[in-house]
Amino acid sequence: MYEAHFGVPMAGAVVNSVNVRLNAVTVAFLLGHSKSEVVMVDQEFFPLAEEALKILTKNDGHFKIPLLIVIADKSCDPKLLKHALGRGAIEYEVFLESGDPEFAWKPPEDEWQSIALGYTSGTTASPKGVVLSHRGAYLMALTNPLIWPISDGAVYLWTLPMFHCNGWCFTWTLAAICGTSICLRQVSAKAVYSAIANDGVSHFCAAPVVLNSVVNAPREETILPLPRIVHVMTAGAAPPPSVLFAMSEKGFRVTHTYGLSETYGPSTVCAWKPEWDSLPPIRQARLNARQGVRYVGLEGLEVVDQKTMKPVPADGKTMGEIVMRGNLVMKGYLKNPKANEESFANGYFHSGDLGVKHPDNYIEIKDRSKDIIISGGENISSLEVENILYTHPAIFEVSVVAREDERWGESPCAFMTLKPEVDQSNGQQLAEDIMKFCRSKMPAYWAPKSVVIGPLPKTATGKIQKHVLRQKAKEMGPVKRSKL
Repeated sequence: MYEAHFGVPMAGAVVNSVNVRLNAVTVAFLLGHSKSEVVMVDQEFFPLAEEALKILTKNDGHFKIPLLIVIADKSCDPKLLKHALGRGAIEYEVFLESGDPEFAWKPPEDEWQSIALGYTSGTTASPKGVVLSHRGAYLMALTNPLIWPISDGAVYLWTLPMFHCNGWCFTWTLAAICGTSICLRQVSAKAVYSAIANDGVSHFCAAPVVLNSVVNAPREETILPLPRIVHVMTAGAAPPPSVLFAMSEKGFRVTHTYGLSETYGPSTVCAWKPEWDSLPPIRQARLNARQGVRYVGLEGLEVVDQKTMKPVPADGKTMGEIVMRGNLVMKGYLKNPKANEESFANGYFHSGDLGVKHPDNYIEIKDRSKDIIISGGENISSLEVENILYTHPAIFEVSVVAREDERWGESPCAFMTLKPEVDQSNGQQLAEDIMKFCRSKMPAYWAPKSVVIGPLPKTATGKIQKHVLRQKAKEMGPVKRSKL
């Protein structure tokens, strides 16, 4: 995958890193929609690729089977490799040997040419193909080491998959700084601690869900204290301040960034201010949980009134939509003019995230526009309720959505998983304790009126699927009006 980020563009083609956690139906859609001509697949995932191609062939009689290249790995079951080769796939190293060592590659004639295609697996349903340019990728690759202390000789652990916005462009950044890549077949807290202790890892990127597993790992899976300061960049969802605090206590230095597939990955950073050094750790974590200021490579970042498109006042209270523009914004969605028209309305890319701008000009996400809960005419940020819930000692992961309420129209409903050591024999009592905790920590109308304990549905990239939870809340029916 790493080599493909160089070889494919040098061959004049477009690299499309496919999420291995997707199902065959979705992979079939991606391969068909992008008209993929070459499919390179690790032997472990060959059955997934094969199933996807079967679906495509069945649905489209004119579909031309792409060139299939299988990547062998000695740590995998050899039967899978044998099966792939029997189906006509070429082994990767054999494929490379068939190339021309004298091939004179040419840079793109126009830097606006496409380098990569990536499909969103956001928290909504249908994936959209995000097209990125050579110029944007180049600028992001060189912006990364300017906003994060990663320099010559860094040892980087791939906890972030390369199918996530091309590894937030760190595929190309690492080449620019002569960094070392350490790859994992499977991400786990134990593997992260082991790589730090044994492979000299100095940097890694990860979504908050991974940080949560690192800080909550059982003692026997950790290797502490850390042998050195380990720099961590987090993005992909807003991190709860409690997780940031726990990470810093363990010796990780976390840089909080924010962005989307459409902005080459993270494109804003909560730049650390020297005056925060003297603040209490909890206050530091709260400030560091904001989304911050634009990357040096992003031309425009604003929080605007959705009706007038005018910037909201920097008061930390007035909500607006976060919008961006510049070279770190995608070219557009592949074959989707309607989505492009909506996303680029009024000369900005619309993130769909609602936030505020603080007096120090740092932005902070308050919610996705569709995740705001309106209860008795008051707006409630599901994100702020979640952040408070994350401070409860029993809660491992939580997601808050609107549920119909006979009295208030809507009220917050919290879906959650608990930490493994928590006694779950009396779920009703536990739910009541959590609601009581909420009432003591937040305005009464913010407090969830219902709590559901159980597994959380997630996208293939580990994001909690709020649209699934909203449907569940709908099926639960309205919260009944109290007779008291």
